[in-house]
Amino acid sequence: MSIITNYHLKCTSCGVSYQKEELNTFCKVCQSPIGVQFELSTLSPFSIINQNERSMWRYAKVMPLSDEKNKVSLGEGFTPVLRLSALANKLGLENLLLKDESLNPTGSFKARGLSMAVSKAKELGVEGCIIPTAGNAGGALSAYCAKAGLGAIVVMPEHTPLAFKKECIAFGAKLVEVKGLINDCAKKVAEIKQEKNFFDISTMKEPYRLEGKKTLGYEIAEQFNWELPDVILYPTGGGTGLIGIWKAFEEMKAMGWIKNVPTRMIAVQTENCQPLVATFEGIQANSANYNGKATMANGLAVPRPFAEKMMLDVLSESNGYALAVNEASISKSLKEIAVTEGLLVAPEGAALLEALKILIDKKQVLPHEKVLLLNTGSAYKYLDNMSFQ
Repeated sequence: MSIITNYHLKCTSCGVSYQKEELNTFCKVCQSPIGVQFELSTLSPFSIINQNERSMWRYAKVMPLSDEKNKVSLGEGFTPVLRLSALANKLGLENLLLKDESLNPTGSFKARGLSMAVSKAKELGVEGCIIPTAGNAGGALSAYCAKAGLGAIVVMPEHTPLAFKKECIAFGAKLVEVKGLINDCAKKVAEIKQEKNFFDISTMKEPYRLEGKKTLGYEIAEQFNWELPDVILYPTGGGTGLIGIWKAFEEMKAMGWIKNVPTRMIAVQTENCQPLVATFEGIQANSANYNGKATMANGLAVPRPFAEKMMLDVLSESNGYALAVNEASISKSLKEIAVTEGLLVAPEGAALLEALKILIDKKQVLPHEKVLLLNTGSAYKYLDNMSFQ
């Protein structure tokens, strides 16, 4: 596998450099995320994309893995973009589409980030990985560690739907349940790490999950024939996907694949847990002391996102927006998408429909614009917690 090896690791905030041959977490100087920066020049897509590969690894030349033998893949990525024609007609839109990440291994977009992160962890010689999770990331870590022959510990809120817990156990991971939300799980991870030296793959607290998630952006551009959508609505918890899509757009611009990035990135949260919205609206300086509540959209229950500044930067650079929707509207939207389009999307993805309606009413999304929704996972794991009356 011929890979662009001209990349380096730098703190995304203070710019301190780190050695890519070493196992890194986050910046030791300012406690911000460490990012992968490629030295890119004008290159054609045909020189980068492996057309024979039907997974996210078709973009391996812009992913920071040094040796293909360390790749840990279950066929993640290359998910479809579906036209939502019936919903578009109801909403008065000309172009409404949905990228369906439920078709990934373990049923969610988390497969992308964990495939890359576990591959790199294997390459750097770890014996096992540990993760705090709201649900889907735990299942994905468990699966990829099983494939890689690595140990796995998953720390999950005890109120998480049972299917997520069974999934982790099935893959051989050790499951630890905690009262509270994902920030409480992170505290438990810190305790466990004092006794067991497993590598922490928390959201944005190591450099490589982002590199897997950015393949979403590459796929979107390729599937849209290098004409990016006008608007992307993204259900936002820890924000890796939001940041990753934008990172991919910037990398493609540097390589000359796209001339400009017209896309407005819209971060959607739930009223039960809306730290990014509160900061975006100036209600708080940051989310350091924010306290959220549990939500049916488990992946959105991230009260103190580590990469909040990076998410705000994406919204600023894209002329984007952040908004929250209520729990009742998520249930209603999930049912509406199912009966209208035949898709049973995750509650996180369902939240986008209500958000879109709000944006249309505010004339922040116009009828002629090309709008893309990101469904991050499958609703099937959540069914025991749902009512469709």
